[in-house]
Amino acid sequence: MRVLILGGSREARELAHATAGERGLEIVSSLAGRVRDPHLPVGQVRIGGFGGADALRDWLAAEDIAAVVNATHPFAARIGANTAVATAALGIPLLRVLRPAWSEQPGDRWIRVADLDAAARTLSEFGDRVFLTIGRQGVGAFAALSRQWFLIRAIDPPDGALPPHHELLLARGPFALEDEIALLSEYRVDVVVTKDSGGDQTEAKLVAARAAGLPVIVIDRPALPPGVTAVDTVEQARDWLLRMVVHSDPESAR
Repeated sequence: MRVLILGGSREARELAHATAGERGLEIVSSLAGRVRDPHLPVGQVRIGGFGGADALRDWLAAEDIAAVVNATHPFAARIGANTAVATAALGIPLLRVLRPAWSEQPGDRWIRVADLDAAARTLSEFGDRVFLTIGRQGVGAFAALSRQWFLIRAIDPPDGALPPHHELLLARGPFALEDEIALLSEYRVDVVVTKDSGGDQTEAKLVAARAAGLPVIVIDRPALPPGVTAVDTVEQARDWLLRMVVHSDPESAR
């Protein structure tokens, strides 16, 4: 059974590793190609977009894909929507691996907002020195803010317009708590802006902000497409795939 894992996340790499060599499974991992030097999973890998829901549907059919696991970043809404449409058109089972969101802890000063534009509007209520840690995509939503100064952290340089007053910090997580505390102090950060990505790779910035008493503008995740089943862990996704193998061909699981 050929399975497509839509990846780019740690969960996608772990799932490819966990299912490598499993009898009855042939795994193909797909990366969008937006990161210059991505961590590659084991096994077959394709890099690049599909060109929309119709093109993805045609690719799935041509490649005889029997199941799809969407293990992309929690904010990869477009590929999630396209995948839901393409798999539904073909009757292919689809599973979403979605790491748990972060939860507010005692001492946190979180301001939850619906999207990037709302985050940019909300910033005017806080200080002038902003730690913008949303990745490289979406930075343009803050480009018109000329009063604030931004420390922008991303793996690769953002595309498009940037705020007029900023410093770019290129770095890849995980980040240690002591380093995050030092960063907030060194740059005299007034407010942190982050997506609710979840996971422990970048959670230290939230702990550091809590320790410093700083407000954090947290951008909520996009909603799942209707009818899509989601699980929290790689283990659950692996079990789902193995059940799919048994369902499709009981002999292959013996």
